Amino acid sequence: MKVSQISASTLLHDLGSSGVWLRTGPFQTHLRSPIPLLARAVHLLYGDFPVVENPEFADFHIRLSPPNNLRRWYRPQVQFYFDDQRPFKPLALGHAFAMFEWCLNWCIESQTNQYLMMHAAIVERGGCAAILAAPPGSGKSTLTAGLISRGWRLVSDELTLIDPADGTAVPLARPVSLKNESIDVIRDFVPDAVIGPIARDTIKGSVAHLKPPVDSVERVAERALPRWVIFPTFNAGGPVSLIPYPRTNGLLRLADHAFNYSQYGVRGFELMVDLMDRCDCYEFTYSRLDGAVEVFDSLCTPQPSVTVMS
Repeated sequence: MKVSQISASTLLHDLGSSGVWLRTGPFQTHLRSPIPLLARAVHLLYGDFPVVENPEFADFHIRLSPPNNLRRWYRPQVQFYFDDQRPFKPLALGHAFAMFEWCLNWCIESQTNQYLMMHAAIVERGGCAAILAAPPGSGKSTLTAGLISRGWRLVSDELTLIDPADGTAVPLARPVSLKNESIDVIRDFVPDAVIGPIARDTIKGSVAHLKPPVDSVERVAERALPRWVIFPTFNAGGPVSLIPYPRTNGLLRLADHAFNYSQYGVRGFELMVDLMDRCDCYEFTYSRLDGAVEVFDSLCTPQPSVTVMS
């Protein structure tokens, strides 16, 4: 059963009682919450995701609920619980869905060291994947959202998971995080985009999430072999450019985005070397999503060229 096959009222009831077991890629999350805003966002943005019935196991047990204090009535808040522990301070109630997404990322980062993990997006086309690694505010998620609206498959937005056994990327297609101006950019570029509630005045500014394409959700069992490592940067008014980048420098740069690289020791270094040996490495600068998509599509040709566009 998919989330969309459950009525919104039933989903709210289930979340507020025994909870819902949501399948996202290789992970199963037991989510409980009495918050209507969160239930509506889950129903909207996770509509194509499977709900597991009669589950026997969950990777993460998560609960989001208002703190049991006077703030329930004055400037209401939401508190995140992981295995009934509170690892973070509460946020404004209107940030409930954003908090769920951030905290689910935290659960994966802190609990699943069977994968080499990096703070990077990854998209795929024609069986080959591009890892997009960049610090926050570089336009990585905006670029990801633009690409998946034009035929690229979303493998993951915030977390790239590499299986040490074979070097493949493990799909984790979830809602794409959009911040500040990028929300309107994607609305203009993708008129039929399904975007969830906007959490305003967060530590990251205004945050909303884009519903992932149904094809990306349905293909979560299809792993992808990384073919390119790309470091994107948004440069307002500048040209769209794709410039080769030395693999050795790219390895060090990509390692800076890895969450658990050091925990693997020598094996972590070897995994990174193997990954970079299989990939072409580029720096990418863009200001227009249509031009960015055109350049990325050229990667899939037999001999992609270095591109600089006005």
